[in-house]
Amino acid sequence: MTANGWLQFAIYCLILLATVRPVGIYLARVLEGERTWLDPVLRPFERLIYKLSGVKAENEMNWRQYAFAMLGFSAITMLVTYGIERMQALLPFNPQGLAAVGPDLAWNTAASFTTNTNWQSYTPETTMSYLTEMAGLATHNFFSAAVGIVVAIVLIRGIKRTSSSTIGNFWVDMTRTMLYVLLPGSLLYALLLVGQGVPQNLKAYTTAHPLEQPAQTQTIAQGPVASQEAIKMLGTNGGGFFNANSSHPFENPTPFSNFLQILSIFIIPAGLTYTLGRMTGSPGHGWAVLAAMFVLFAVGFTTVYWAESQPHPLIHGAMQAGTATAPGGNMEGKEVRFGIANSSLFATITTDASCGAVNGMHDSFTPLGGMVVLTNIMLGEVIFGGVGSGLYGMLIFVVLAVFIAGLMVGRTPEYLGKKIEAYDVKMSMLYALIFPLIILSLTAVFMLMPNVGLSSLNNAGPHGLSEILYAFTSGAGNNGSAFAGLNANTWWYNVALGWDMLCGRLLMMIPVLALAGNLAQKKSVPPSPGTFPVNTGLFTVLLIGVVVILGALTFFPALSLGPILEHLLLKSGQLF
Repeated sequence: MTANGWLQFAIYCLILLATVRPVGIYLARVLEGERTWLDPVLRPFERLIYKLSGVKAENEMNWRQYAFAMLGFSAITMLVTYGIERMQALLPFNPQGLAAVGPDLAWNTAASFTTNTNWQSYTPETTMSYLTEMAGLATHNFFSAAVGIVVAIVLIRGIKRTSSSTIGNFWVDMTRTMLYVLLPGSLLYALLLVGQGVPQNLKAYTTAHPLEQPAQTQTIAQGPVASQEAIKMLGTNGGGFFNANSSHPFENPTPFSNFLQILSIFIIPAGLTYTLGRMTGSPGHGWAVLAAMFVLFAVGFTTVYWAESQPHPLIHGAMQAGTATAPGGNMEGKEVRFGIANSSLFATITTDASCGAVNGMHDSFTPLGGMVVLTNIMLGEVIFGGVGSGLYGMLIFVVLAVFIAGLMVGRTPEYLGKKIEAYDVKMSMLYALIFPLIILSLTAVFMLMPNVGLSSLNNAGPHGLSEILYAFTSGAGNNGSAFAGLNANTWWYNVALGWDMLCGRLLMMIPVLALAGNLAQKKSVPPSPGTFPVNTGLFTVLLIGVVVILGALTFFPALSLGPILEHLLLKSGQLF
């Protein structure tokens, strides 16, 4: 741990916090249909889209209609992407002549990009054509990010509205999110990346002759990288154009591009907390939710940075035996260009924000560092989280925190003027329990099937358990990062992880929409002496406690087992 590393973290945090208010205001104006500075240019296109698609913008939906539209849209776009992958060899923009993607891998990839997970059981530059990358995967980076944002906005609307049977129009919300937020943001972002040296072309791969061995050849992959990289990061998608992801110099060539990437991952999730406060008329509540997220983020980064700044336990044992010298920390698997501080920050952010755009290998982290990134996902991706999904996940914990606070004073719990009743708590607990049920069930099944689950492991013992647990956790949490010691490109893993990702995304959205619809129908009640204030530091502390306690009760039984066993065995010198 160095002063320079802490300085970089402090600068990042200051710039991130400075963006919260302007981004939050803009998002609120866009999703509430208010006028923005882009209206003179984009409003005619918005009206044209509604006219061509037959959408009546003034017609709103109840929560069931909204859920049906969201599920139908996700299903159809997923099938389109699956078809593009399967017919890839017959379609244009395939200068490398890549073959069609196999059925199980195409299923896995289509499910992955539909759910904002972007898990990749393949090497992109040798598997996906330019058309597949652009028309199948990059478009889903926009779609899945927009779906997450609109579901969060719907929940905010449910809190805001009174005696309302509707919560908005899915097609209008999606159109405005992509047209006013994701498309212009990605366009500007892609141009900045091109300026930093990220490729953006449709050329065939370049064949080069290395200087050291001129008789041999080397294939240098390229393509429409910048355009995919921009929405990959801004939409907290992950899933790089290259197998090395954000460690690859074509995806992340400079320190400035690295800073842009880690900033863009959090910029919308952080801004949405201010959107919450602005739309509900309680700015202090938005800041309280942001504070809870930020504290959990800072604690996670500090732990990872400390753990990775120490020599790996194996190297430490060799040092004591006199067979190795002390390095500056655990540089194994780190991006050398950016160092331990930036790699630790990147790992913490990507596992906080449901984004698998790693610039280092989590499989190479120390056991405690790996445990933190696994913890971040298992807490439900609520530490800023993915665009939209982080906020609505945290609001589930807010409802539970308010409910617990109400029980403490013996009153019906209230949240921003809405009474929290049995139905609201049931939907919140359904959301909280779906996640660990998916993770633990699939992990147990694959652990008990040696020829299916264990045969893909490159490591035995507790670390192997962590690899399987991390895979299903990352899938259900729609994160998409991996420990990388597991070969998931098998029929069983591809199919199971596809369902894992779909259930972890879509099944958890339904209780959120049901909660939004129920809250919107309620009348607003004025605050009373027994109302727990949700815009104070005390509420922030309560919210953090609820997140940690519920995480411990529901996720921790399997969460720490592999990493802690591994850490203890390494410390005691027992190798496995």
